[in-house]
Amino acid sequence: MYIHLVGETTVRDCDIIGIFDIENTSVGKITREYLSASEKRKAAVNVSYDMPKSFVVSTRDGRERIFISPIAPATLIKRCNKYF
Repeated sequence: MYIHLVGETTVRDCDIIGIFDIENTSVGKITREYLSASEKRKAAVNVSYDMPKSFVVSTRDGRERIFISPIAPATLIKRCNKYF
């Protein structure tokens, strides 16, 4: 199944590694460095111009992608759990 992140952006549920609250997790130095490094290597994609609330880490064909989304992590998790 596909999880709708926003607009026309979707991710296959089996490709999702984790869904994280950007406000709570970006307080830590390691997470900030991880997101910064991901942006530099063009692995991070901001899927909306709205205020980000979550980021989704996924992998497909061995390639890591981070989607920064304005949708709350609880909502995204509910969308994932809806299909299980």
